[in-house]
Amino acid sequence: MLQLLRFRRTQKRLLLSVLPLAMLLAVAGPSCTQTAACACLDGAEAVTLVLPVDTVHNDQLLESWQAYRDRFIQADGRVIDREDSDRTVSEGQAYAMLRAVAINDPDTFNRTYTWAKANLVRVDENGQPKDLLWAWKWGQRPDGSWGDLDANFATDADIDAATALIMAAERWNCPKYLDEARALLADIWEYGTVELPDGTRQLIPGPAEDFRLEPAQIILNPSYFAPASFRLFAEVDPDRDWQSLIDSGYALLDDLSEFSTTGLPPDWIAYTPATGTYRQLPLDYPLQSRYSFDAFRVWWRVSQDAAWFNEPRAQAYLEARLPELIRRWQQEGRLPARLTLDGGAQASYEATAHYAMLYPALLRVDAAIANEILTTKLQPAYSDGFWDSDIAYYTQNLAWFGLLPLEVSPDRIAASHEQACRP
Repeated sequence: MLQLLRFRRTQKRLLLSVLPLAMLLAVAGPSCTQTAACACLDGAEAVTLVLPVDTVHNDQLLESWQAYRDRFIQADGRVIDREDSDRTVSEGQAYAMLRAVAINDPDTFNRTYTWAKANLVRVDENGQPKDLLWAWKWGQRPDGSWGDLDANFATDADIDAATALIMAAERWNCPKYLDEARALLADIWEYGTVELPDGTRQLIPGPAEDFRLEPAQIILNPSYFAPASFRLFAEVDPDRDWQSLIDSGYALLDDLSEFSTTGLPPDWIAYTPATGTYRQLPLDYPLQSRYSFDAFRVWWRVSQDAAWFNEPRAQAYLEARLPELIRRWQQEGRLPARLTLDGGAQASYEATAHYAMLYPALLRVDAAIANEILTTKLQPAYSDGFWDSDIAYYTQNLAWFGLLPLEVSPDRIAASHEQACRP
């Protein structure tokens, strides 16, 4: 079993720095046999879908994954957004990979990853690959052909894909996934981050030239901040300062807590690195500074860092910012799907995805409220394998991640290797 990602393992870090990967595999522990279910082995036998932990949500997570796989993932591995012209987004491919490795579905992992590598490649004017990042949107063009519709990358998708590859390397003892993750990390760092005036790094949501509001201002998305993933990246890619992305990300969240009346994170914000100041995006700009469907993911990503790494800044952020939503819930018994920076409801409807992303965070702050949301909002929205409806691509993913126990950590994924390798 690959042990590269096991936490609190100083000796493993030493091995990583001095031994070739093949030798590391030999010393790390038991490995899959040629007849076992390793996704990187041709002709691997079918395996049992299973999470590495046992919780009350297991049956629902298994059923909904199978329903999602049948409804949203083509045989060739393309994930289809059935709410938006049957397009495919890089986020969807990465989400499928994360879900597949968590539930021990190496075949689906390999199919979705292979499709993305083959179809979301970004090419230059000569048709040659620019990098390993994925074009974020693919679908049917006006002339009827199918291909990329926007070749810009979305950093969150590439981060999630790299995270899934690292965990897949451990769960299925597949060193090629780790090699490919490292190569992807080099491009995420090169093109998906910028250096700040103090010499640290800041994550950006896509190509720097396309996310500038003004020459001195860059556009940021707080929900792309994935501190738990950055810690995994530091384990396997120690030559880059991933810790600086963690520090700048938490600084961003803290600064934005003072920027809005509610203290809630916005979907998008404009940032001036030279002065360290923020401004709301213009109201007529395509991207908006409001608390909505992107920002929901902040709770999930920060909760992972709190649960997996005991990061005090993560827990402190949840304890400081969730009370605003708890107060609204207690007063109204519902939460709008969109809020302005000053706290006004910008939508009359609710969002299952919102409640799902809040659920794991609330479990760490107010378990009673978390259970209320589970029983009154999440459970009633679920039927026959789907939340809300069988076309709600985004909701299926966020609801699944929200109910996936935070105990499903890279450590537990690695420890499940022997079970995963049983055909």
